[in-house]
Amino acid sequence: QVQLVESGGGLVQAGGSLRLSCAASGSIFSMYAMAWYRQGPGKQRELVAAVTSGGRTNYGDSVKGRFGISRDNAKNTVYLQMNSLKPEDTAVYYCNAKLTTYSYWGQGTQVTVSS
Repeated sequence: QVQLVESGGGLVQAGGSLRLSCAASGSIFSMYAMAWYRQGPGKQRELVAAVTSGGRTNYGDSVKGRFGISRDNAKNTVYLQMNSLKPEDTAVYYCNAKLTTYSYWGQGTQVTVSS
């Protein structure tokens, strides 16, 4: 069992930056593939960014070049640096941990970008 706690959301003006954090419980954090998803108003949940246990990253097309995902295995934490934010980035952002058939979700953190 893994518990995930997101933080760092809030209200920011367009063009601004935020850094989200996701702290995970458990002793095998380094083995998990970690990802950030988001769900905007009236939209389906979508992948924002992911990082494998080996550090390989991939991004959703809408955030490439603006967002960066990183992990600190010593702190059991994954980060999402969000730059050049746009109003369409407004969503609840969820942290996900995945290992084989196991998948865990955090409760989400709200990000609101004003125009």
